[in-house]
Amino acid sequence: MPRRLMPCRSASGSAAQSLRGMSWLPTAALLGLAALSACSSAPKSVGDLTAPRNHLMAEDRGASGGEDKLKGGVNAYLWRATLDTISFMPVATADAEGGIILTDWYTPPAAHDERFKITAFILDRRLRSDALRLSVFRQVKQGTEWVDTPAAGNTASDIGARILSRARKLRADNGNRDN
Repeated sequence: MPRRLMPCRSASGSAAQSLRGMSWLPTAALLGLAALSACSSAPKSVGDLTAPRNHLMAEDRGASGGEDKLKGGVNAYLWRATLDTISFMPVATADAEGGIILTDWYTPPAAHDERFKITAFILDRRLRSDALRLSVFRQVKQGTEWVDTPAAGNTASDIGARILSRARKLRADNGNRDN
């Protein structure tokens, strides 16, 4: 036969005395509600917020040409030449507005114990050698782990020279126009 649970009476026998010992529960519940109401998502007034200070918003960051005046953006010939030159590597990220190309790790077919990664920054709208910055990263496998090792000193400059040569060819094919 199931047993019914009966309220427990204190040793003195008074139910009011047993509830007096629990008088802190409603107070704790009210404090919890007050704390939660402070976390509300009510709209804040404009005076409460700091205005964003984004000085880059005034610049146009398009990749639409190679003008002599720097208005923001990147040189389209350098952009296309960089993508063409490193097309054998898997591209992880390419941002034409910011002029950044990041590759994923590439392992040459002839060498299974080393891999490379390239980061290319196109810094200008003009077709110039200083508008391109390359970083080449190399790792060598030692046991089961990949260990960072420096790439050969001329690797980045050789790839940069190929990119610039390709960009000049693309520009010549376009009638030496910068648009």
